Amino acid sequence: MNVAITGIGLTSGLGDGAQAHREKLAAGEHALRPLAKLFGEDSPYAAVNAAWIENRKIMLSRKWAPASMLSLHVAKQAVADAGLSAEDLKDAAVIVGSSRGNVAGWVSEWPLRRPFKLMAASNSMHGELASAVSIELGIRGPWQVISSGCAASLDAMGMASMMIQQGMAKRAIVIGVELPLIPAVLKAYADTGVLASSMVNDPYSSHTSGLFPAEAGAALVLEAVTNQASERLRSRPLMTGYWCNSDADSPIGMPSDGSGLRACLEQALAGLKDEPAIAAICPHASGTLLHAKAELAALKAVLPVDQPISLHPLKPYTGHSVGANGVLDCAILASYLQNRELPPNLDGITCPGAPFKLEANPLSKQGTTVLKIAVGMGGHNSIVSLRSPSA
Repeated sequence: MNVAITGIGLTSGLGDGAQAHREKLAAGEHALRPLAKLFGEDSPYAAVNAAWIENRKIMLSRKWAPASMLSLHVAKQAVADAGLSAEDLKDAAVIVGSSRGNVAGWVSEWPLRRPFKLMAASNSMHGELASAVSIELGIRGPWQVISSGCAASLDAMGMASMMIQQGMAKRAIVIGVELPLIPAVLKAYADTGVLASSMVNDPYSSHTSGLFPAEAGAALVLEAVTNQASERLRSRPLMTGYWCNSDADSPIGMPSDGSGLRACLEQALAGLKDEPAIAAICPHASGTLLHAKAELAALKAVLPVDQPISLHPLKPYTGHSVGANGVLDCAILASYLQNRELPPNLDGITCPGAPFKLEANPLSKQGTTVLKIAVGMGGHNSIVSLRSPSA
């Protein structure tokens, strides 16, 4: 059973909502700016380029922690886009992916926030991201929060899809949220050596030096597509598969030959043998040189060399929103696939060579398969397959 993506919500440094994101991508604009504009010139990270959500008010609440408020904001967008009623939501699942949950506003103060002490324990929980959405929207179905690093929200999509296929829920709200722009988290990235040390915003360049951290929240509504599915469901992009595995290799890196990701890709290709051909891939493309080499090695070892595939790295636009990135990228992809299009690439980024190209492949009227890849720190690989709606 496939699931349809019927609702989209997203907020990042590019703006609020799918339309705002498409407009920025069409204009060739990215969201990265020096952190001096957020932290001030005295910050040790003032020169680091990052992307943050401009409207801080959507994350302010006495009751809920900042990331919980962001989860609620994008969930409401997705629910409205899907046209769901309170009755429709009552037994839905809520699955959230986030690398560090509510660490923002817990290990350091959140600017302008006056928290409610009675909620102190709740505010420190990863689980509050999902429970806040469940409580505020009156959802009594199962909820869960996954924290598998940068793959967290892609894994959330996978868990939601499995719940729907097993009959645990008719629909699910899948959310990816991350607010990593606090000194404690940035210091951890810097100490580990993964924070970008140059201004090169080009993940497959030989001069790429690390990730550009970013805030983001995104949500998708997933619904089961049955033989009796309505036209509303049949006209939406589909999620057609999910695969994951582990490298069992390194707490911070990945094998230089990308062997774990290669095995995951082989599973995905075997599972998609009856689906339309893969025309495009949205890679992880974190920005570290090690990852660029390993991911490309895995992709080139598995993909057919005679079939041009368009590559669509989106982090050059949005920055790296860590655990939120999987759903954020899928939300952007879905907003384009809905119109039977693929997102453009940022001007000036490097093409890694055959079989890849940076010009978008045309989509088939019968539907086209697109892969989204995420790689989590600790050696966790996840892949989701999407399909454009048929004409």
